[in-house]
Amino acid sequence: MVGIVIVMLIAATGYWFYLSRPSTAPQNHVHTHRQIKKVKKHIHLYAIGDSLTYGQGDEQKKGGYVSIVAHKIHHHYHTKVSTVNYGVSGDRSDQILYRLNHQKQMRHDLRKADVITMTVGGNDLMQTLEKIISTNSEKEINSDVAKSGNQYQQKLTKLMAAIRKENPRAPIFVLSIYNPVYTYFANVTSITRSIAQWNRITSETVGEDNNAYFVNIDHLMSYGQYHSKASRQKLVHAAQKSGTDQLSQKQVTSILNHKNQNLNNYISTEDNFHPNHRGYEKMADRLFKSMQHHNGWAYQKSEANK
Repeated sequence: MVGIVIVMLIAATGYWFYLSRPSTAPQNHVHTHRQIKKVKKHIHLYAIGDSLTYGQGDEQKKGGYVSIVAHKIHHHYHTKVSTVNYGVSGDRSDQILYRLNHQKQMRHDLRKADVITMTVGGNDLMQTLEKIISTNSEKEINSDVAKSGNQYQQKLTKLMAAIRKENPRAPIFVLSIYNPVYTYFANVTSITRSIAQWNRITSETVGEDNNAYFVNIDHLMSYGQYHSKASRQKLVHAAQKSGTDQLSQKQVTSILNHKNQNLNNYISTEDNFHPNHRGYEKMADRLFKSMQHHNGWAYQKSEANK
């Protein structure tokens, strides 16, 4: 009996060694790959748009958000950054498109871009609001803005297509518009709703491109330092007390012409319309966060065996 047990133990031990020994059979070696992320040595940032891209209102004359975000890229990724700024004050979407179609150098620079930023839409909406600014009928305002919005969407679609024709690879970051006179007319909801509607149009149109991103700065710039609901409610009460229940061309002109003072700390006191340097810093902060989240533009791709 003892002999049988010993034999069984020997057999079991031999079988265990058989299972655990290295296999001598040929194996297919599968090479897996992983992406190695390496920051580009030189990043080209191309900025296109209106006065917000140009940097109108920046008292430091440093080019507004474009130069600020370029500095952020350089500091964060430790790489060389070149910028080309094709912002022109007053341009509507169709005028930006016209420049792109008729300026060879503009198209040449666009093709080299690793990342593209754009501000657009504000002057399109202003063209509509100037016509209806004294209209007291909410229905008429909504109707006119909706009609103009459809036209703007068509123009923006053409502009996006023209950009993609020249550069199909670089991500496009499009900043929203905002209400520069909100702090004076906090109780006038028609202009706030119009801007919100315009931003929805831009967001939806930009969203049709899977490598384009909408950066919303509406509340950031419209509210300025009035971050809390309570502080904004005080603005509403102040506006009601001053009798600004309706928006008029005369009232807006008076505010824009009032130099060296503005209720919004992010708005330039030169024209009370465009951002000041602090405002552009806030815009660049919001933009850079989006750029970091969608950061493929910063890296060159290579493969290594894993």
